[in-house]
Amino acid sequence: MAHASFINEHLSRRTGERKGRLLRGHNYAEKLLLENVWWPVFGSFENLHPEYEIRDWNRKSQFLDFAFLPPFGKFGIECDGFQSHVREMDRERFSYSLNRDTFLTGIGWKMIHFSFDDVQQRPEVCRMLLQLVIGPHFIKKVETISLHVIEKEILRLAWRLEGRVRPKDVTDLLKIDFRTSRSWLRSLVDKGMLEPKGKGGKIRSYELLDNSEIFLAQ
Repeated sequence: MAHASFINEHLSRRTGERKGRLLRGHNYAEKLLLENVWWPVFGSFENLHPEYEIRDWNRKSQFLDFAFLPPFGKFGIECDGFQSHVREMDRERFSYSLNRDTFLTGIGWKMIHFSFDDVQQRPEVCRMLLQLVIGPHFIKKVETISLHVIEKEILRLAWRLEGRVRPKDVTDLLKIDFRTSRSWLRSLVDKGMLEPKGKGGKIRSYELLDNSEIFLAQ
């Protein structure tokens, strides 16, 4: 239902080739990327644009599978099939593909490429990589709460670890003792950013809250 609403919303705002490209280009691989990778990480399609039109250095129109355009940056996301992106690519198209990514990097885009095989068979790898690229740009936005630099690092670590972090993970990252790590984690629990998880009254890990509002940490 969320996917249908997402696509229909973008179709309603497009005309001409941009609308036609969305109808033709958003197929099984792109849908699978959303289902297996994007939705489990974000749980939302906010600021995500399917079949997003860009212009290269010659003003030639191209389309990214997805563009993620939050207030803090521009991320291009592509799902590449081996057959169409390797076997059927000649030298000229190969060179253009590399030059396009370099050009986009030069004008401020961050490009993220996943193989269709990984999206289909190893989506956990894609989710980890997606968080690794985008996660450092996020942090909880609570205007009445001040975050220490260590707390920010712990939140970034939790993003890289798919939303769950242990005291040992914090100890290894920051080279501090277990008791201090647990104290920082409790501080983030008190600030409403982490939730303790465990069994039998014993806390084993801390999980990022799903309703966290996050933004770029300057």
